Amino acid sequence: MIKTLARSIREYKYYAILAPFMMIGEVAMEVLIPTLMAGFMDSGVKNLDMPFVLRQGGLLLLCALASLGFGLLSASFATKAAAGFAKNLRQDMFHKVQTYSFANIDKFSPSSIVTRLTTDVSNLQMAFQVMIRMTIRCCVMLVLALIMAVRISPRLCLIYCVVMPLLAFGLFFVIGLVRKIFDRVFKTYDQLNNVVQENLHGIRVVKSFVREEREKEKFTSVSASIFKDFVKAEHILAFNNPMMQTAAYTCMLLISWFGAQLVLASGDNAALGLTTGQLSSMFTYTQQVLGSLMMMSMVFVMITMSRAGGRRAVEILTETPDLDSPADPVTTVADGSVDFEGVSFRYSQKAKRDALERVDLHIDSGMTVGILGGTGSSKSTLVQLIPRLYDATQGVVKVGGVDVRRYDLKTLRDQVAMVLQKNVLFSGTIAENLRWGNPDATDEELMHVCRLACADEFIQRFPDGYNTHIEQGGTNVSGGQKQRLCIARALLKKPKILILDDSTSAVDTATDAKIRQAFREEIPDTTKIIIAQRVSSVEHADLILVLDAGRIVAQGNHQSLLESSEIYREVYQSQKKGGGEDAQTTLAQ
Repeated sequence: MIKTLARSIREYKYYAILAPFMMIGEVAMEVLIPTLMAGFMDSGVKNLDMPFVLRQGGLLLLCALASLGFGLLSASFATKAAAGFAKNLRQDMFHKVQTYSFANIDKFSPSSIVTRLTTDVSNLQMAFQVMIRMTIRCCVMLVLALIMAVRISPRLCLIYCVVMPLLAFGLFFVIGLVRKIFDRVFKTYDQLNNVVQENLHGIRVVKSFVREEREKEKFTSVSASIFKDFVKAEHILAFNNPMMQTAAYTCMLLISWFGAQLVLASGDNAALGLTTGQLSSMFTYTQQVLGSLMMMSMVFVMITMSRAGGRRAVEILTETPDLDSPADPVTTVADGSVDFEGVSFRYSQKAKRDALERVDLHIDSGMTVGILGGTGSSKSTLVQLIPRLYDATQGVVKVGGVDVRRYDLKTLRDQVAMVLQKNVLFSGTIAENLRWGNPDATDEELMHVCRLACADEFIQRFPDGYNTHIEQGGTNVSGGQKQRLCIARALLKKPKILILDDSTSAVDTATDAKIRQAFREEIPDTTKIIIAQRVSSVEHADLILVLDAGRIVAQGNHQSLLESSEIYREVYQSQKKGGGEDAQTTLAQ
C-alpha cells in the first residue's frame, strides 16, 4: 500500500526528504539547549563568571534561533510535500477512474468514489505531513534525549526503564481499541455521502412526494452514527493525556527525590554525583522523552485514521480496467456494419444467468434498426457491446467487419455515437455541451445538428440562444429538450453508427417523427439503431428486433412482424387501441 501511494509524491520528493532533515536539525538544537543550560548554571551563574555567562548565553540564543529556523523550514517543506502529494493522489485517482469500464465503475458507488477523493485523501495528506515531521521529531527526540540523559546520570535513567514501558503499553493499547472504530467511521462516511448525493439528485421527487422529513431522518441517522463512533473513539483517546501526566509526574517525583540525594552527596561536584544544573537538565530531558512517547501515540492515531483511507485509495489506483486498447490496434472503422456472432454476456461472474444469450445478428451499414422489448429484456445491454462499453462474455461483436476488441478504443467510440437512456448535460452553455461531440465545430455546424434533432426551435426562443447556461445535470431544461440536445451532441461527432437508447421517450410523437425523417434524409449512410417503447418510433425501420429475456425472439420489418410475431402484434395492437400516435401526441417541448 505504501509503495503504491508513494508514487504520487513525484516532483515533491525533495521537499519530503528535506523536511525530516530540517526536523532533525530542530530537535538536535532543542536537545542541546538543556546541556548548555546546565553549564550556564554550574559554571557561569555559580562562579559569577560574566564572560562565560555572555558566551554561553550567546550560544544558547544561537541554538534557539537555529532551532526556530530549522523548524520553519521543516514546516514549510512538509506542507508543500503533503499538499503536493494530496494533489497528485487526487489526480491519479481521478485519472484512473476515467480509464474504468462500466464493469469497473459498477464495483464502486459514486458516493464511495467521492469520499475517497475528498475525505480519505485529506486524511492521507495530514498523515503524510505528520509522518515526515512529527514521526521524525518524536523518534529523534526520544533517542537523543535518552542519550543525553544517560550521559548525565545512568542511574537516574533506570527510572525510565520502569515508567516508559508501562506508558508505552498503555498508549498503544488505547490505539488498538480506537483503530477498529475509525475503520468503521470511514465506511459510514460513504453512507453519509450517498444520502446527500441521492437527496440532491432527486430533490424534485423528494419535494413532490413531501418526503423532506423522511430524508432528514435518514441524514440524521447516519450523521448520528458518525457522531457516536467519534465520541466513543475520543472517550478512549482521552486516557492518553492522564496516562502521560501520571508518567511525567511520577518520573519528576522520583528524579527529584533521587536526584536531590545525588546533588547533596556530591556537593555540586559532578565527578562525585550530580550538579544542580545537571538535575535541572534531567527534568527537561524527562519531559522530552515522555513527550516524545505521547507524540508518538498521537502519530499512530493519525496513521490509524488514515490507514483505512489509504487502503481505499489504493483500491482505486490498483483496480485493473477491464477494457483497454490492444497492443497493435486498428485505427480506422471501415463502415457502420454490425455483427453479433454467438454473443452471450453477463455482468459479473457471480450472476446466475446471462443477460444476453447466444445472439446472432447482422446489420448492414446505413440501415435503420429498431429494437423493442419489455423492461429487463437487455435492450440497452445489447447496444452497449457495440462501442465496447462492456466486452462480450462469449462470442464476437464486429463493427465494420472487425472485432471490436481489436480497435483503438478512442477510434471505435468516436465512430459509434451513443445517446444513453439516462441523458446527461454538464454545467456550461448549450454550445459548450454540444461541442463535447466535436470541440472544433463551427456555429453553423451546431445549428445544423440542432435542426436535425429539432432542438434549434426551442434554443432560438431562449434570450441567449446557444449561449444559454445549462445548470448541472440540465435541470433548467425539460426532459424532451434535454434529449434533443443529447441527440444533437451525438450527431456532431458525424459517426458511422448512431445509437439512440430510448432517447426520444420524453419527446412528443410529432417531433419524434420529424427527427426520424431528418435522419433518413440527412444521414442516410449512418447506421441508426433505435431502442424505443413506441412501435411508431421504429415501424419504418429497415429491421426491427424483438427482445425477450436476453434473446432475439423475432426480427424483420414492421409488416412481416405483424404477421409472424405474436409479441410484436400484441404491443402494436395495444398501443393502437390506446390511441396510437394521436393519443401520445403532446404539446411540443
